[in-house]
Amino acid sequence: MRVELVVNGQPRAAEVEDHTLLVELLREQLGLTGTHVGCDTSQCGCCTVHLDGQAVKSCTMLAAQAQGCSVVTIEALAPDGAAAHELHPVQQAFSACHGLQCGFCTPGMIMATVDLLARHPDPSDEQIRDGLSGNLCRCTGYVNIVAAVKAAAQATRGRR
Repeated sequence: MRVELVVNGQPRAAEVEDHTLLVELLREQLGLTGTHVGCDTSQCGCCTVHLDGQAVKSCTMLAAQAQGCSVVTIEALAPDGAAAHELHPVQQAFSACHGLQCGFCTPGMIMATVDLLARHPDPSDEQIRDGLSGNLCRCTGYVNIVAAVKAAAQATRGRR
């Protein structure tokens, strides 16, 4: 079947099997490998992308379900007009606060954080933990991730 969608602001079309997952379309057919596959069961959140402005786990969504939708991946997170090396404030905060170690969960964690901050610009610790509850990190212990989300919230409040 043919799937047409907008990915990172660009119209894209691809032929997919009925059972093709969105994460497979992004990684294997469109070459957007920043979206990771960590579990295939929706438990880890490494595959989190934004679909029509909402964070979704692309490993449990069929590519066909994204027909006509807009998908944003970690590759397009930098601000519009930014230089190729400029990071989004959430990415900067994760780096500055050491909210990552091996980096495997980081793209999904960052995409979930962007979604969280869109809904809660000044989140409490409980809101942060709840907002990131679908994302697992096997390295950091979350203390630095929570600190990164707080720093990102502070950095992004001035940009609204």
